[in-house]
Amino acid sequence: MGSSTNLFMRPIYSQEQINQYFDRINLPQHHRESLVIKEGPDIDHDTARVFLGVLQLHHLTAVPFENLNLHYSAHRSISIDSQEVFDKIVHPNTGRGGYCMENNTLFGTVLRSLGYSVTSVGGRVNEAVQPMSASRNWRGPKYDGWNHMVNLITIGEQKYLIDVGFGSNGPHQPIPLQREFKFHNVGDQFGRLLSGPIPQHTSKNQTLWQYEVCNGEGATWTQAYCFTETEFIPEDFTIINYYMSTSRESWFTFHVVCVLMLLDEESQKIVGDLTLFNNTLKRRLGATSEVLETFTSDEERVAALAKFFNIPVSKAGRESVRHTSSEIL
Repeated sequence: MGSSTNLFMRPIYSQEQINQYFDRINLPQHHRESLVIKEGPDIDHDTARVFLGVLQLHHLTAVPFENLNLHYSAHRSISIDSQEVFDKIVHPNTGRGGYCMENNTLFGTVLRSLGYSVTSVGGRVNEAVQPMSASRNWRGPKYDGWNHMVNLITIGEQKYLIDVGFGSNGPHQPIPLQREFKFHNVGDQFGRLLSGPIPQHTSKNQTLWQYEVCNGEGATWTQAYCFTETEFIPEDFTIINYYMSTSRESWFTFHVVCVLMLLDEESQKIVGDLTLFNNTLKRRLGATSEVLETFTSDEERVAALAKFFNIPVSKAGRESVRHTSSEIL
């Protein structure tokens, strides 16, 4: 007889690993007694949706969106293997996070382990929300090739967009896939979903979901990313991850970023974010943003990562950034 191993099954975490993940995201004890954990998400659709939102909230406010492995490591590589992502983000409990495919791989595997129906799909991020939009020669918004990962969670008959890997502009709650669905993110930022062809499509009968954001009522909507409902297999994301982590066309390879959403303990709501980008550290609370530090040396940036994000950078990591385009001189 052949092997009984199903090569097409997606990985899941053990109960011990799930408990370690709950510790990592500081999940309050009363949420660990949810019926979803005891009976599975099929026990009640409303309970499953609410618990999904609780997990997303605590993940976003404990696990940063960051690309430090591409700058403060000798290997300059990123793995999206579910076990290696777990070992990086959860095991050391040192504040580490990851970029989209790391965070969404971890979160999707956690949800799958709890019994949720998870489909990982590809997305295309629009240049309008990337660093190149500040370039003097930028010609305007267009979608890149497949360069993002999100998870679609099905509860009953309803699919939800879940994204814990898009930094401060990402959706902070489960978003039902409904055309023209508008929702509040944080401060004066709102998000919405549209559906239809993107401008670069030559055939206008194609349909993609499009996630947009705006800052303030009546403000212009900015295209953030689009995504498909067609499942991407792990091999698809392996190719995307390789390009995004190695190509000099990818901004991740020459900009340093670390973003953590801020939680108000009393209201249990996201109220802002802490964002380190290259040589600047900013804090946003509601609609107000302030610069906390401007770094004049790499030592100052490393100190800020430890102080504000609880991310220590090893001596080898500090040495590896020397004489690179991302070093602060």
